[in-house]
Amino acid sequence: MRHFPATLTRAESDAMIDDFQARLAEHGYGLWALESVADGRFIGFTGLNHVSPALPFAPAVEVGWRLARSAWGHGYASEAARTSLAVAFDDLALAEVVSFTTVANERSRAVMRRLGMTHDPAEDFEHPRIPAGSPVRPHVLYRLRARDWRSGSYPATAAEASQPQPASESASRAGAP
Repeated sequence: MRHFPATLTRAESDAMIDDFQARLAEHGYGLWALESVADGRFIGFTGLNHVSPALPFAPAVEVGWRLARSAWGHGYASEAARTSLAVAFDDLALAEVVSFTTVANERSRAVMRRLGMTHDPAEDFEHPRIPAGSPVRPHVLYRLRARDWRSGSYPATAAEASQPQPASESASRAGAP
């Protein structure tokens, strides 16, 4: 949570889950729980979300993820985000999906690049929901167009291409259509 203004209280976390469920009911897609295939343990969430109208690139649908520290470095975020993008482009026929994070969140930015998303520094922005002066207020925006997703015209990184897929534990979408 170092890339967020603060950690959530239990009540805020519960309200966030209620919001996820409401968005799933409204749109038929949203943010889904990720669990370990090996033991059913909750490891985070991923999925698709309509961005806030207050953001400078709205309206848009974002792909996002948040994983427990113990799930970092196993390829789960990339795997789960790819599954979310397949829903976005193949099932929902969206023309484009965005993703954004604070400038310093290099782990999420690396996932965005592995997904083939592109970054234009001219689109970087100050997040309006984060107080001025906060070190997490400056954000970067990445985009992926359906035509690039379908053509596979984006480059995979050498590290990703050489990394074996986890056999004993894999992120899966729960409750996805």
